[in-house]
Amino acid sequence: MRNRIQHLGSGNRDFNRELMTLVIPIALQNLISATVISVDVLMLGMISQSAMSAVSLAGQITFALSLFYMGMSAGASILTAQYWGKKDTSTIQRILSIACMFSFGVSILFFLSSFFLPDTLMRLFTNDAELIQYGSRFLQMNSFSYLVMGISQMYLSVIRSMENAKLSAWISSLGLILNILLNAICIFVLFPSRPEVAISAVALATVLARVVELTCCILHSIIKGPIRFRLPVRDSIQRNLLKDFLEYTLPVQGNYMVWGGALTATAAIIGHVNSDLVAANSIASVVKNLAVVLCGGIATGGSVLVGKYLGQGELEKAKYAGNKMCFYALWFGVIAGCMILLIKPLVYSVANLNATAQSYLDGMLYISAYYCIAKSINSTTIAGIFTAGGDSKFGFWCDTVVMWFIILPLSYLSAFVWHVPPILLYTFISLDEIIKLPIALMRYRQYKWLNNLTRNFA
Repeated sequence: MRNRIQHLGSGNRDFNRELMTLVIPIALQNLISATVISVDVLMLGMISQSAMSAVSLAGQITFALSLFYMGMSAGASILTAQYWGKKDTSTIQRILSIACMFSFGVSILFFLSSFFLPDTLMRLFTNDAELIQYGSRFLQMNSFSYLVMGISQMYLSVIRSMENAKLSAWISSLGLILNILLNAICIFVLFPSRPEVAISAVALATVLARVVELTCCILHSIIKGPIRFRLPVRDSIQRNLLKDFLEYTLPVQGNYMVWGGALTATAAIIGHVNSDLVAANSIASVVKNLAVVLCGGIATGGSVLVGKYLGQGELEKAKYAGNKMCFYALWFGVIAGCMILLIKPLVYSVANLNATAQSYLDGMLYISAYYCIAKSINSTTIAGIFTAGGDSKFGFWCDTVVMWFIILPLSYLSAFVWHVPPILLYTFISLDEIIKLPIALMRYRQYKWLNNLTRNFA
């Protein structure tokens, strides 16, 4: 009995060490990813509320594109983590090629629409002429970043799933630092009183930062990377891998599109209520995204370990990892909510909002604090544990029902039929994670996610 307790204690320490080795760099990268567009929004907010609101709405297009990247990254990560458990790097090399092929194709489509039809895209989110003008400027210039984002995001996600999260964090950090420096020069030195020009300059800064990220990825892959950028090879192994990639990626991709599409639709609803609500929501979204970075780190880092254990055939170890992740997700969600409440005074001092928008923001931050707890647990189970074991269809159906058949109709009726107060509208929009929480926990206890997805190509 004593030996068993010692063994469990040692296993717990080993798991915690492995998890934190992944969680901290991944949380840092999540913070950086959330900060990239947030930096543009917040820094522009220091010179113009309209410029800030316009870039926040234009950022919904980048957000939509990132949903495709997230879906493809998740599909690549599912397979990479499990084949990494078998130390099969040649198969992981093929997975990277497939993921890059799909991501670049989607990037081309978003580049063409954003460059040639920026006004049309902005009208989806607002009918304010000034916001459309500013947002179109940002979209047109920022569209060039789409051509390089997809490739670097796939490489970083695959490397991260091979337990090299530090590299992706370093590269993303470099891009963020460069973006902040260029933004500061454009906004405070070159164009402090010309917001329409500053918007284009800020977008160009984002493009340059993304180019630097891709350059770092290419150099790493050439100099000492375990995998490299290569064109897909057409053979039976590739066909089987492509089949597996699509089987596990499409449900996750559908899940992200359903969820993200609903979020974009709620942003459009807010955009058609009034500009003060848009400005407050812009700040609230930034704060909320920054607060849950550790929660995302648990979900992504834990999914790498769960996938690795499943690829090794260690199902009990994977189940133990899942239980620990759920426990940590609860506490990290509580921490995230408390952080939002603690930094409220700082947010008010930084955000340059009028009195109406500031009153909206005050209520939104209280709601966001509670939202983070459910968000942390749902992200860990649905987006982390379930997808790691190939149970990716559950998230798609859950978000389809909750977001499109409950939240969106309720939000539309509240805004345009019942004309409820703006804070009550925001409360209804934020109910999705609360509704999903008991459903996700019941699904978790069924253990349908305990699956080894690898093939023996040897």
